[in-house]
Amino acid sequence: MIRHILLVKFKPEATASEIEKVRALFEAMTTRVEGVEAVEWGLNDSPEGLNQGFTHAVLMTFADEQARQRYLPHPEHDALKAEFVPLVADIVVFDYPVA
Repeated sequence: MIRHILLVKFKPEATASEIEKVRALFEAMTTRVEGVEAVEWGLNDSPEGLNQGFTHAVLMTFADEQARQRYLPHPEHDALKAEFVPLVADIVVFDYPVA
């Protein structure tokens, strides 16, 4: 199993409806790309103030390495990126295997 974490800062001009559309696209990946087992979307609510301006998180779970490799060049991923990337001011992507 592979976890794929995105921490996102959206551009100030990104609208709530644009962000909601991106959320729906991420959440749809479980039915559109084989091996994407789960997608979680969340807003930062930490009281510590250490988020460095990152406001949203996406946590994806891939069944295995083959699923991640299938997802990265997948047309559904490309369609998501076409909507998502223009809205992003900054992003951190972090993947790790789950034993």
